[in-house]
Amino acid sequence: MIPKSGHRFSDKIMRKPSQTMAGRKSLNDDALVALFLDMQAAERGAGENTLAAYRNDLDDLTAHLRSLGKTILNADTDDLRGFLKSLGERGFAASSLARRLSATRQLYRFLYSEGKRSDDPAAVLEGPKRGLTLPKILSIAEVDGLLAQARRNAETVNQPKPARLRAARLLCLLEVVYATGLRVSELVALPASAARRDQAMLVVRGKGNKERLVPLNGAAKTAMAEYLALRAEAASEGKETKTKWLFPSFGEQGHLTRQHFARELKALGQACGLEAARLSPHVLRHAFASHLLHNGADLRVVQTLLGHADISTTQIYTHVLEERLKTLVRDLHPLADS
Repeated sequence: MIPKSGHRFSDKIMRKPSQTMAGRKSLNDDALVALFLDMQAAERGAGENTLAAYRNDLDDLTAHLRSLGKTILNADTDDLRGFLKSLGERGFAASSLARRLSATRQLYRFLYSEGKRSDDPAAVLEGPKRGLTLPKILSIAEVDGLLAQARRNAETVNQPKPARLRAARLLCLLEVVYATGLRVSELVALPASAARRDQAMLVVRGKGNKERLVPLNGAAKTAMAEYLALRAEAASEGKETKTKWLFPSFGEQGHLTRQHFARELKALGQACGLEAARLSPHVLRHAFASHLLHNGADLRVVQTLLGHADISTTQIYTHVLEERLKTLVRDLHPLADS
């Protein structure tokens, strides 16, 4: 009976031992990692950032094994435990160590399922215990302060047009991310078509190449319109070329990078008296989710809007719900302390 396999790299027929051994001899560490990344992209829809993270983690693993005179194919469980121990000695945080452990486990599970190894030495590995890390949250007042400062910057007319365009772009970025909760990678890569006049919803292509709909509020649509008006003015003066991106850039990607947005956001935060360590594009995504839940949104709705495949990912915000429930009981229960 022919076994079923979920991997497109699996043979259509049962492998012969000689074929498996030949495959083992012909593939070095780089080739095995490349096969694993190919599977992640083709079958699980892993995006560029996810693949880059896997590659970085597994490059670290292969470098450690190389220092021991070992390879991915002949490493044993003790070698892998040594790798994890070396990460701790290098001062890696528990979250970073856990991510490398996850990449290692997935690699060896894949190699075992593909017959590249006859065992899975990573199956019994244990990771560090991780405490619950609550997301960094900005208050509604702090977000309002950021948006107000960004609007003042965008409406300052006595500044060079390029500076005003950058200020309008930052205001647009802030309004859109706080209105939608987009991941920063989704935000900076929005197409120009996202800013149509009659647009009430954004179609977002997220992780795993999955599409979802997120609503746009009036403030976000207004910021988009003002930003595009300035871009059209710059184009009429020959200072901007036609592009498919909503937030174009002269860089290699063709659109604004995550790092550039983060730098502009931190500079804006400093003007508002916010510490740089408390502010990032992802913190605004957290603010979107937390403020929705605080105001009564259902956790499943927030999960859909954020594009989380698993509700457990969204549950990092349950502390917000707990605080809200305490407040409701305190304010509404007839026997609550007055």
